[in-house]
Amino acid sequence: MHVELPEKRYYGIGEVAKAFGVNTSLIRFWEKEFDAIKPKKNAKGNRKFTPQDIKNLQLIYHLVKERGFTLEGAKIHLKEEKHKTLSNFEVIEKLQKIRAELLKIKEQL
Repeated sequence: MHVELPEKRYYGIGEVAKAFGVNTSLIRFWEKEFDAIKPKKNAKGNRKFTPQDIKNLQLIYHLVKERGFTLEGAKIHLKEEKHKTLSNFEVIEKLQKIRAELLKIKEQL
């Protein structure tokens, strides 16, 4: 899944949930379940996600929603084969960006 977010240092949970097309409660749940997601919290408790958190969320989204892993399966997969999974995910992400650009060019013709 290609996520369209502007270049910023921190993203609010609403922005992140909207970009992924899920509820904010799912983002909060994944935050508790996966150690890779560590958003910063201010004094009021508002979560601010860094670009690295967004990449980790994309990887988790890919494993759970697109490939159909259970949460336990995704945790185990990330611990055992993180490097391999990350490289495969990066290739998929690049190909999706290329496809999106080609579709834009096709529409302009």
